Amino acid sequence: VQLQASGGGLVQPGGSLRLTCATSGFTLDYYAIGWFRQAPGKEREGVSCISSKDGSIYYADSVKGRFTISKDNANVYLQMNSLKPEDTAVYYCAATQKVWSATSDATMYDYWGQGTEVTVSS
Repeated sequence: VQLQASGGGLVQPGGSLRLTCATSGFTLDYYAIGWFRQAPGKEREGVSCISSKDGSIYYADSVKGRFTISKDNANVYLQMNSLKPEDTAVYYCAATQKVWSATSDATMYDYWGQGTEVTVSS
């Protein structure tokens, strides 16, 4: 099982980025994929998750209405609009078979990709 996050970068407040989690070595149909972020000095936060088992989706309150998670056969995307400085963090994607519905509980995820850095600054 491998996951690779990409798409981070420097963007001005109000701008957009699309993160991609490229997966390999497993079938997405049986997994939930989550996007997490960790800012310097802060705890890791579950941002958005999608379950292929029941189609459920989770968004943290801080990103509702601004971020959209989606997937195709091998990739999971996080479209981030109206970015704010507080969205600055390293973003990670992770996968789990342990759950039926989308969950932001990081302890349930077994496989993690390397992070991609997002910086929102003018």
